[in-house]
Amino acid sequence: MSEQRFHLTAKEILEKDFKQGFRGYDQDEVDKFLDLIIKDYENFQKEYDAVVQENNRLRKEAQSSTDHQQTRRMSAVTSSTTNSDILQRLSNLEKHVFGSKLYD
Repeated sequence: MSEQRFHLTAKEILEKDFKQGFRGYDQDEVDKFLDLIIKDYENFQKEYDAVVQENNRLRKEAQSSTDHQQTRRMSAVTSSTTNSDILQRLSNLEKHVFGSKLYD
């Protein structure tokens, strides 16, 4: 997302000079209009930057959540495997201690 999508910066708009022709534009009117454009452009840039930061934050949260869910799933699988191993060991221990009397 590092590519620059905008062609102009607020500074470039501010420093733009127009050539005057024989019947040129009213310079004060052009300056006022450019000042308005600069303010809008600066506000737009601030909002854009805030949205990019929010997007990056949400992506990190989503990745963290996904990682956490995967860890929980792996833990559950390990837990169930461990539980079945324990039950099998208990069964074998009961058979050894009590012999076949337990299952008669």
